[in-house]
Amino acid sequence: MENFVISILVTNRSGVLTRVSSMFTRRGFNIDTLTVGETESPEFSRITVTHRGDKAVCEQIVKQLEKMYDVQKVQVMQRDTTVARELLLIKVKHFSEQRQDIMSIADVFRAKIIDFSQQALVIELQGATSKINAFIELLKPYGILEMCRTGLVALERGGNCLKD
Repeated sequence: MENFVISILVTNRSGVLTRVSSMFTRRGFNIDTLTVGETESPEFSRITVTHRGDKAVCEQIVKQLEKMYDVQKVQVMQRDTTVARELLLIKVKHFSEQRQDIMSIADVFRAKIIDFSQQALVIELQGATSKINAFIELLKPYGILEMCRTGLVALERGGNCLKD
């Protein structure tokens, strides 16, 4: 099984995200991550979906998406020509004897401590999914209280744009 990143340019109006995500459900396709937001033009939104499957399933997803009325363009992002990032906010238990260890881990990963209290630290990290996963694994022994991930966002390198 491969991981696919699919970028979808859609009309920015009510119900479009529901229709797109419902298409996945109706066809029995799983969404691993889903990120959506307005583009540089307020009339369009960009949906980024990650999906694990084989190439035939990915091609079927693209065909189904391209048939949808509000979908302007669909592109499977190629790993070698794509810039992809994810954002993580993670709250870790904080004891004074562990503070330096946690701060050292954050420093190695170039993470930022964005909230500091006597009971917990909130740390922000952005990067590739593998980097996020490795960071989480290193912090597990300290006690993760809470975490939130954005899902992947991706753009093609160079001058090509999804709207072209």
